[in-house]
Amino acid sequence: MTRFPSFFAEAPRLTVRDPLAAFLGTCAGGIVEYGYEDAVRLTGHSCPAVAGAYLMVINGLGFLHDGGIPERGGIEVFMRGEPGQGTTGVLASVATLLTGAAPETGFGGIGPSRRFARRDLLHFGADIDGAIGLRRRDTGAGVVVDIDTGAVPHAAAMDGLLAQALAGRADAEGLESFAALWQDRVRRMLVEHADDPKLIHLYDWPAAEA
Repeated sequence: MTRFPSFFAEAPRLTVRDPLAAFLGTCAGGIVEYGYEDAVRLTGHSCPAVAGAYLMVINGLGFLHDGGIPERGGIEVFMRGEPGQGTTGVLASVATLLTGAAPETGFGGIGPSRRFARRDLLHFGADIDGAIGLRRRDTGAGVVVDIDTGAVPHAAAMDGLLAQALAGRADAEGLESFAALWQDRVRRMLVEHADDPKLIHLYDWPAAEA
């Protein structure tokens, strides 16, 4: 059995309604709940980038739906970076998990009308002043989300421990200390600063006029 750090359970969770899941009888009413552990399983690791992507999408969806339940597949996602640039690919994969928006490899839909399609709802190289842009497909309302991870800095000892670990010079105790400090920063982001405007920046993104 996988044993994640206990703080994963304290991180915010996201409830969405997925019409495709409802249509196919996947779950009652198409209601699906996601937690941080789902993002970790998807990416294979827990780090500030994964935690940041998770928080950006959750906060962005909250901004767009004002307490309501977002519709998975009803959001178009725009990434400022290109797929191979920095952590853009990791951020995009988390955004796809939570919103359903996918690139050309996504689900193409059912029937001639391509009902429930999620293909081509994820875009890269967007001209936005933030890491991620989210836009509702029903109302056109949009939000641009950015993050300042410097608002939750790593521990002072991290630099030395990371250098030793990467160089293969860290002993078992050093590696354990590094891992603990690494996850403590993630914990602080997810638990203590989950909706901190100093960490997560939200900007209204009006739809372009026709």
